[in-house]
Amino acid sequence: MFANVGWGEMLVLVIAGLVILGPERLPGAIRWTSNSVRQAREYLSGATSQLRQDLGPEFEDLREPLSELQKLRGMTPRAALTKHLLDGDDSFLTGKFDTPAEKPHSAPPPGPPPPKPVDPSAATPFDSDAT
Repeated sequence: MFANVGWGEMLVLVIAGLVILGPERLPGAIRWTSNSVRQAREYLSGATSQLRQDLGPEFEDLREPLSELQKLRGMTPRAALTKHLLDGDDSFLTGKFDTPAEKPHSAPPPGPPPPKPVDPSAATPFDSDAT
């Protein structure tokens, strides 16, 4: 439930609680919150064990689609594209095609030719109609 909360976020929450509640009420609020979270975990673990007892072997059949759903929830568009269309080869997306040593011949890169060097001593052209 709180797997994504790190120490930095916890510190921010404690400082915010200290500012909002004050130093005299903060320990009681932390105690109440921890007891509530502990009680919720106990209820959930009790419900899970009750389901396992009631359903028996069918409980694992119920968990299987849920695990597949969890895999889909964590899949990004890039991961889906790589897995289904590219068979796990993401070189198309990362741009890691052929290294220069693997190319059969070296051709100049496509695009416009490089600009010609400008002579700094040459006078700048002036167009009286443009100004």
